[in-house]
Amino acid sequence: MSTEHAWITTPVTADLLRGALDVEHTKHGLLPHRLPPAARRQIPDDQLTMAEAQPSGVRLVFRTRATAVALDALPTKRAYKGLPTPPDGTYDLLVDGRLTDQAVIAGGTVRTIDFATQSVEVHEGPPGTARFVELAPGDKTVEIWLPHTEGVELIALRTDAPVEPAPEHGRRVWLHHGSSISHGSNAASPSTTWPALAAARGGVELVNLGFGGGALLDPFTARALRDTPADLISLKIGINVVNTDLMRLRAFGPAVHGFLDTIREGHPTTPLLVVSSVLCPVHEDTPGPLAPDFDGGVPRFKATGDPADVAAGRLTLRVIRDALARIVAQRSGDDPHLHHLDGRELYGEADYAELPLPDEVHPDAAGHRRIAENFARVAFAADGPFAAVRTGGRGA
Repeated sequence: MSTEHAWITTPVTADLLRGALDVEHTKHGLLPHRLPPAARRQIPDDQLTMAEAQPSGVRLVFRTRATAVALDALPTKRAYKGLPTPPDGTYDLLVDGRLTDQAVIAGGTVRTIDFATQSVEVHEGPPGTARFVELAPGDKTVEIWLPHTEGVELIALRTDAPVEPAPEHGRRVWLHHGSSISHGSNAASPSTTWPALAAARGGVELVNLGFGGGALLDPFTARALRDTPADLISLKIGINVVNTDLMRLRAFGPAVHGFLDTIREGHPTTPLLVVSSVLCPVHEDTPGPLAPDFDGGVPRFKATGDPADVAAGRLTLRVIRDALARIVAQRSGDDPHLHHLDGRELYGEADYAELPLPDEVHPDAAGHRRIAENFARVAFAADGPFAAVRTGGRGA
């Protein structure tokens, strides 16, 4: 970095962060979490432990006159044995709401996962710096969206002018829960995941509890949603329940009811939108579990269940969509703030024909934009479930 500036070092503190439910003080700095401590103590697998510590939707937000900004951090990256190394996570810099610059931090700690055995090897590495220069002069709101694909321990913020936490603007808080697509899998960058893009279109503050592989109706996740202040809540349910082959139809319905009951304890009148899965042809009529398919050298996924088992209660996306529609219809008579959206309105047959899923499960960057556009068009419309004129409560 150029030495022509008089650098000011600001420790990263919780008041500079948005989108995190908790922060952990580590030997390196501040680690944002997207689940609170009580929930983290109940996580039963490494996948969700890794996913909740990847700060999808978490950003540093501050006011400054600085023209140069540097963020010192230690990333924790993931890799898969036998596959190409994933690209470094991206840090998006937004100035007054506009994406202005991007940076990466090379190195850091690497967790290498063996698909076959699920064993993990950890190789520790040094911290690095995401640098942004030649920002426009004058007072401005700066946001640094943290990578959605890797954990980040935040060490220090360095600028050539003082910083202060940005004031709240009174925007409604949108609390969203979903699976890897909501987490941001295959999105181009953290501010261009579909929830981030939809939040920008809707003029709301995003809290993203999308967890890759972790949207499994866990009670501890429901309690986290219950206890998080929000003006709007959405739940995207289905794909992980199918691709893990987690439960049968008899268990699924009561699990959804219990999940909704828990959230309503803290948010009795908050607009609550239940969204079923977007189109995923491999699981529309074929149960899980999902398995990686490396034929041809390009990682893809395939469903390995037997469609004949659906009659005995095994789940597919089509079965889950029907069940969710019935559950919301049943409950909405007593809960006028509960709404349902078929996920194929966000990404359906026509979208798949135009923008196919590269690995048969996750959309690419263009797919994320399409989902965001469709969600914003439906949810934030004047007559939509998240219309600004609707009444409700922040709750919790």
